[in-house]
Amino acid sequence: MKHILVLEFLFFIGSIIGWILEIFFRRIVSTKKWINPGFLTGPYLPIYGFGLCVLYGISKIDISFIENETIQRIFILIIMAISLTVVEYIAGIIFIKGMKVKLWDYSDRWGNIDGIICPKFSLFWGIGGAIYYFFINPYIVNAVVWLFDNLAFSYVIGYFFGILTVDIINSFNITVKLRKFAKEND
Repeated sequence: MKHILVLEFLFFIGSIIGWILEIFFRRIVSTKKWINPGFLTGPYLPIYGFGLCVLYGISKIDISFIENETIQRIFILIIMAISLTVVEYIAGIIFIKGMKVKLWDYSDRWGNIDGIICPKFSLFWGIGGAIYYFFINPYIVNAVVWLFDNLAFSYVIGYFFGILTVDIINSFNITVKLRKFAKEND
């Protein structure tokens, strides 16, 4: 049960922090506008929640079989970059194939696969993984320890997932209505 609560907590934190990062990325680098970057209406991006859970899990892997500490770190960072790229690819496929929505498009980028992933953003995921591994992971571990000492916070996580569930249902309904409207009006 503790492991599930940890993953829920990480998903909660990652989803909200990812939304904040995307808001600023789009404002400063991409569209130069303040826009909600996600499919959902609330202030969270589940792809980042899954990503944080993956990074946390990878940081827990015992790689003591590799004797050189530098090579250990490089190995972990490569695994993180690949794993986050796989998370992005799976999310892209789910949206494109399952919901007929393309939330991002790397088709114009070199080396892209299906317009969903590309080497440039895989590099960004690797940099993000490095920042997580070297600077953020100790704080995440401390936050998890804090969570176990303050289990009442699990109610906040429960509220988050309740609101997220309502938002997912609402967003799907909006998508269905938009698709129907577009079909009726060419």
